[in-house]
Amino acid sequence: LTYGRTGAIVRVVGLAMTSAILMALAMFLPFLNLSTGGRTVSASLVEVVTGFTEGIMVPLAFAVLGFIVVLPFTRFLLLIFALGPVAASRPAWPGAATALRWAFWLKPWAMAEIFMVGVAVALVKLAGLASIGMGAAFWVLAGVVLLTAYQETFMCRHSLWTELNAAHP
Repeated sequence: LTYGRTGAIVRVVGLAMTSAILMALAMFLPFLNLSTGGRTVSASLVEVVTGFTEGIMVPLAFAVLGFIVVLPFTRFLLLIFALGPVAASRPAWPGAATALRWAFWLKPWAMAEIFMVGVAVALVKLAGLASIGMGAAFWVLAGVVLLTAYQETFMCRHSLWTELNAAHP
């Protein structure tokens, strides 16, 4: 929430809901399509993570899953839980303050945008080796990154805490 922005808390909750739904969709839609030598391979985010589940790559699989999917999704759910009732002009739920505290703490660790930058660099490197197409999940995740950036323009810690404290019964 930013001082003087009418309806900012409703926008924060709405954007968090939209982002959570899109993130869930992005998990199973095709992320990238690679074509070379007449063969086309498509991979979703789930397939990317499970592709690293052998040997010394297991920690990488957990890191990718955590930082790219679980933490951003969890942060969206925490924002919805903490601020949803307040946005609906209802009293805050018990535990809302803890949820909001966790949402703020998770912000620097939710790295979907860093993943997208890494994918862009990899696409440049792979462009000469194969024909590459971005799948629906790529565009959905890009949308989540943009929605999250837009959501941050409405967030102010002081205002969020003030609204949340005022909504406690």
